[in-house]
Amino acid sequence: MITVIIVEDQPEHQHRFKNIIHNSPLFNCIGIYSNGTDAIEGILNYKPDVVIMDIGLPDISGVECIRQLKPSVEEVKFMVCTVFENDANIFEALKAGASSYILKKSKPYQITDALLEMHHGNMPISSRIATKLLSYLPQKEVKSEQRDYIITTQQASILGLLAKGYNYQEISDKLMITLPTLKWLIYNIFIKMRVKNRTEAINKYFLDKD
Repeated sequence: MITVIIVEDQPEHQHRFKNIIHNSPLFNCIGIYSNGTDAIEGILNYKPDVVIMDIGLPDISGVECIRQLKPSVEEVKFMVCTVFENDANIFEALKAGASSYILKKSKPYQITDALLEMHHGNMPISSRIATKLLSYLPQKEVKSEQRDYIITTQQASILGLLAKGYNYQEISDKLMITLPTLKWLIYNIFIKMRVKNRTEAINKYFLDKD
């Protein structure tokens, strides 16, 4: 089973997330924390597979929790689940090391699907968030006549390595970039191409290339 820790200070949201997790045979909730300080200690101790992380915690922010934790628990995947659609929050969460950013009002199946995708190495993001991020991407390269999006040479290399089955760590080693940088580049690819995971990105890129 995929182990999950919930970091959320509102009892109603704690209860909702716990029920969503317990109603799926794939997941096991091993802890719930209502503040960042306790969450950091619990995540370091238990090292869950995935974490549902709120941003607006009473002591330190969820983004700061991720930023502090990520160097010590690189294998743990963080899904930021929040009511905030603020652009700065989204960017800061992704740069801190979050692997997914969805809204609390997402349907239960959307939350469990995102957790599962994240556990398998994908970086799911809701279409609403992707649309918001899209307008903030730099548009410096010349657009291909065959595509409605822009892919740099570096991003094309990443897509080629993903298509060959390389994992993120192998790609970061080959391209000599850090893992967080690679994840940020892949997020940019997903947003530009308006896709939700690596499979959709690979299929769309190579189909458009033909």
